Amino acid sequence: MSQPSLSGQAAIVGLGATEFSKNSGRTELRLAMEATLAALRDAGIDPSEVDGFSSYSVDKVPEYEIARLLGCKNVNFFSQVPHGGGAACGPIMHAAMAVATGVAKTVVVYRAMNERSWYRFGTGTYGFASTPIFENVNYGWYMPHGFHTPAAWVGMFAQRYMHTYGATSEDFGRVAVAARDFAASNPAAFFYGKPISLEDHQNSRWICEPLHLLDCCQESDGAVAMVITSVERARDLPNKPVVIKGASQGISSGQQVMTSYYRPEITGLPEMSVVAKEVYRQSGLGPEAIQTAVIYDHFTPFVLPQLEAFGFCETGQAKDFIRAGEHARGGRLPINTHGGQLGEAYIHGMNGVAEGVRQVRGSAVNQVADVENVLVTAGTGVPTSGLILGAL
Repeated sequence: MSQPSLSGQAAIVGLGATEFSKNSGRTELRLAMEATLAALRDAGIDPSEVDGFSSYSVDKVPEYEIARLLGCKNVNFFSQVPHGGGAACGPIMHAAMAVATGVAKTVVVYRAMNERSWYRFGTGTYGFASTPIFENVNYGWYMPHGFHTPAAWVGMFAQRYMHTYGATSEDFGRVAVAARDFAASNPAAFFYGKPISLEDHQNSRWICEPLHLLDCCQESDGAVAMVITSVERARDLPNKPVVIKGASQGISSGQQVMTSYYRPEITGLPEMSVVAKEVYRQSGLGPEAIQTAVIYDHFTPFVLPQLEAFGFCETGQAKDFIRAGEHARGGRLPINTHGGQLGEAYIHGMNGVAEGVRQVRGSAVNQVADVENVLVTAGTGVPTSGLILGAL
């Protein structure tokens, strides 16, 4: 008996987004509704037809309120995926599973946040001591030693990767320079018209060595939403269907949230290797079949081991891939052609999924030629997720 597969059964048919800013001036609910309504208009689907929702557990916009405001009649499916940016591809996976199994016919995925104007993820002031749940107690082993922020947590992994494989701060800088080059030509990007040089990167202030300011993603306000339905129905809708060819979540041995320091090695991202193996299995594809990728870039050092996990280069050789410019405009595998979270916005990776959709549709600002398959990855250092999106 053959193993059932999610591949090719569901498609993204609608895409919507707000502008990305540092002060939206609207509630997160308003942002979510704007993006959702835009996605439904794009799909040519009436809001009352939506019967499923999926988002992130950190999203403060409840699905029942969006359902009420949309005028949904009966909602059969709803889910929330944890672990912040590690969730980025998870809601699309959940939506695809609901559609493929007949649980729901039309699922909206969304992420809305005023993460710049309302609250700041990167401050290191999380109130852990007053809420001694498991994850907060876990961080109590690290924060007294100076590990207060995501940049500090990632910095530990980055130092070890540099020591083991000879990567340098300049290699991380080349990731940032390429992202900002794409952002500079993307009118939707916060850093539209504002490229940087490697010298700019190296001269930016230290945040937590070896991370400079320009190694760190933005904090943004905005929302992105998508509509997922069956491939059969997608054929009759206005836009080119973007088929979900592979979707996976991943946890590996020794996993902790951002602080998996007790593994035998901390140079790689084994949870991303779990995702890579599964999306390649489902899709029947390999790295050679991917024309462009959206690699989660909350911090530049974690881009390198992701390239290795998905087989675009051998372990320890991502620095050479980056130095050759293979990730940049005109390279073998242009990544983050929207500008990434470094250059466009940090909407917890949902804007990266949106860029994957645009690349398959052929509507991206920085369109890669002859795109058939796009890889999208989610947050790293945490339990994570990934997608392969492609054409019919």
